[in-house]
Amino acid sequence: MKKTVLLILIGSRKESAVNVQKVLTGWGCMIKTRLGIHDGVLDNCSDQGLLILELVGDQSQKDELVRKISLIKGVTSKVVELEVE
Repeated sequence: MKKTVLLILIGSRKESAVNVQKVLTGWGCMIKTRLGIHDGVLDNCSDQGLLILELVGDQSQKDELVRKISLIKGVTSKVVELEVE
């Protein structure tokens, strides 16, 4: 069993989150699981956020999603491939 996880660190949520969301919406059928984490609540929201995505689909689709995310200013991402034999 092989799993692909995309980690996305958003450095300026107020400026970058909208663009990240637009990309993720366009590729939504590839996202099996999504978890968003940021510190703070109500008036004390952090300006940084972390998204953890479990991706499905063929490798070329995954690569294109990662490429589009990497073009967004203030965002860093990393793909993690996990496999159990």
